[in-house]
Amino acid sequence: MNRPSTGWSSSVPDPDEDLLLQALQAPDGDLRAFEKLVLRYQKRVVANCRGITRDSNNAEDLAQEVLVKVFFGLPGFKRESSFGRWLQRIKINHCLNHLKKQHGRSFVDIGDPDVDTVDELKVKVTAEQLAGAIGDRQIISAVLEAMPNTLRVPLVLCDMDELSYEEVAQSLGIGLSAAKMRIKRAREEFRTRYEKAQSSQATAISR
Repeated sequence: MNRPSTGWSSSVPDPDEDLLLQALQAPDGDLRAFEKLVLRYQKRVVANCRGITRDSNNAEDLAQEVLVKVFFGLPGFKRESSFGRWLQRIKINHCLNHLKKQHGRSFVDIGDPDVDTVDELKVKVTAEQLAGAIGDRQIISAVLEAMPNTLRVPLVLCDMDELSYEEVAQSLGIGLSAAKMRIKRAREEFRTRYEKAQSSQATAISR
């Protein structure tokens, strides 16, 4: 793989800069620095691939495909954002393309009534906050997998990938108001399903 010049200039601080420089300056065939970057992000990428696609069987394969794209795209990385943010964008696009191949546009094409009033909505509680500090990943995963694509995908993009409303809208090809409304509905749906799952678990334990 041809290595680019490392004379970059960027105002964006990047916690991965040292490893990036090592990866770019390494002789062809020396992947040690890149492997360290992979280890830093791999679990998160797998989890997010699973969250976006609801495809537990293929989440690791999708994550591997994302990391391969990152490797071959690394020479063209212009540092207009951090490495983590750049990897995130590749991951999101890859997962959304996977969903489109499976479902066409149907996973984002739902009606959004009342979107004109969405700017008045005050959405303060994220899915992660709703789950609190219980750390019960199995319940969270089950709740997310039970949610429809139209709600789960924007929720994961906003609350797991930490995209802004504008970025969610751009990623899904929908309007800003529609994105806000969909995230609001998704958080409400998550809350309802999560509390029901918690209650069911508590009942089962008490028996």
